[in-house]
Amino acid sequence: MKEDSCVILCTGGIGSGKSVVSRVFHETGLPVYDCDRAAKELYDRDTQLLSDMVSLCGEAVLDAEGRLDRTALSHRIFGDAALLAAVEDLVHPAVIRDFENWKKRQESALVVIESAILLEKPRFAGMMDYTVVVTAPEAVRIRRVMARDGVTEEQVHKRMAAQWSDAERMAKADFILENDDRQALLPAVLQIIETIKQRWKRQI
Repeated sequence: MKEDSCVILCTGGIGSGKSVVSRVFHETGLPVYDCDRAAKELYDRDTQLLSDMVSLCGEAVLDAEGRLDRTALSHRIFGDAALLAAVEDLVHPAVIRDFENWKKRQESALVVIESAILLEKPRFAGMMDYTVVVTAPEAVRIRRVMARDGVTEEQVHKRMAAQWSDAERMAKADFILENDDRQALLPAVLQIIETIKQRWKRQI
């Protein structure tokens, strides 16, 4: 990967459909790095991260095979803001290292990183060159999450409240993509890619 490679962040609140948009980016030929999936996989392949996690949270977060029990970890950090912050201080640098290593292996001049929280965390500042914020009407988002996760509307509202608002994300957006199940995503994504390519050429 060239040093002048362009990183596009695809982000959005819960139920916005950012993963669907990321898949469309992938279908156009761009490599996509999924931060959430990578973080889960890192527990299984980054032995230092797992060791640090056990030191922080105790061996009760391991299953019988010595792998991370994510349910046990969730219960361990639930309601403990300080411990959650400490866990993030371990996981986030590991994700950044993994992303940088992944990016070097890509041949595309443009790469996409998908994350719900990247904009919210100062340590990720500067990782992306362009930000695409995926939005959807609140009622649509609630319906999607209820159907996907089998949760109540109240539970969805609580999850939303724990994230940035659309207004906060949009204030940092280079592109805003409405994913309301009515508009075709591919033409919008292709237009974003073409615009970024033109801007990026002028920068380099």
